[in-house]
Amino acid sequence: MRITKYTHACVRLEHEGRVLVIDPGTWSEPAALTGADAVLVTHEHADHIDALRLAGLGVPVHAPAEADIPRLQVTGVSTGDTFTAAGFRVRAVGGRHAFIYGDQPDCANLGYIVDEALYHPGDSLHVPDQPIETLLVPAHGSWMKTAEAIDFVKAIEPQRAFAIHDAQINERGLSSLNGWLAQETDSGYRYLRPGESA
Repeated sequence: MRITKYTHACVRLEHEGRVLVIDPGTWSEPAALTGADAVLVTHEHADHIDALRLAGLGVPVHAPAEADIPRLQVTGVSTGDTFTAAGFRVRAVGGRHAFIYGDQPDCANLGYIVDEALYHPGDSLHVPDQPIETLLVPAHGSWMKTAEAIDFVKAIEPQRAFAIHDAQINERGLSSLNGWLAQETDSGYRYLRPGESA
């Protein structure tokens, strides 16, 4: 499986001519969706979904059944559901967005395990009940701190990990965060810049 990271939380998965895109938000490049066969959306926040762009795409979009996504037809997904998207086998895990602050409302958030190997948690640090080969680890958010990202990787113990959810970090902060994740986890951590593949 080829993984290409785009800005913030968007990743593109390709295998045998099939293309699955996860979380193409308003900050990610339109090129992420070129030739997409299906899209997975972890939750309704704009940095994870560009509803207008997806409405014109004409491909199946899977999103939490509880998500409030106007003007876009989606296939609703619930925790524990297993389905096929673009020929990839997907299992939905988790269920809620991580706590932000005070009375800020949370929303439905699903993580997706793709082909029993790759895990995209969205805005959550839910630890699934199965081994994960490739972890997409949130690097920054108003709902988390660096220690939580490190503990998340350690709890899952993937063979390799790549940062997502990083668009609000400047170069100095990103360098520091990458150093901490590489030093404190034994997960083959590597940072992928937008457009870079592994």
